[in-house]
Amino acid sequence: MAIPDYQAIMLPLLKFAGDKDEHSLREATETLAQEFLLTESERKELLPSGQQEIFHNRVGWSRTYLKKAGLLDSTRRGYFKITERGHDVLRQNPPKIDAQFLDQFKEFKEFRVLRHAKEQTEEGSELTFETTPEEALERANQRLRDDLVGELLQQIKTISPSLFEKIVVELLVKMGYGGSRQVLP
Repeated sequence: MAIPDYQAIMLPLLKFAGDKDEHSLREATETLAQEFLLTESERKELLPSGQQEIFHNRVGWSRTYLKKAGLLDSTRRGYFKITERGHDVLRQNPPKIDAQFLDQFKEFKEFRVLRHAKEQTEEGSELTFETTPEEALERANQRLRDDLVGELLQQIKTISPSLFEKIVVELLVKMGYGGSRQVLP
């Protein structure tokens, strides 16, 4: 069997999370690889960069899209669980979930519009030049950084004030401001 694309993974991933427990991406990847009957060589097949397994990457993208639609929620780095909206979708028993299905959710539409607008702006700035592989990689890296910044901000907004204060102090100390965390007598 060929490695499924990220859209084919969305519904099985949501069903996997349907037990309302917190799951790791690694656990989901392993379970879904068994469900899709992937061979050991298919599981270990790498992206052209040689840095990540293709199936793991596709499960990650499926999780990202489901998160952007509000069907899954990140509980901590590398972990997720289903949301109430995700349960509502499972109760509808859809035959498949893909990007077109996710377009019914406002948050997902906004994500796609923002991402598309960003790509158009980037492409529009180079009207007469072809994009080099290095530029494409830089753009992809910037998108990843932007997504990471968004996720970090979302996580920070949900923490307690005391934990936020600890993070700020730790950041200032690491940046070289304020000396150390030692309390003076």
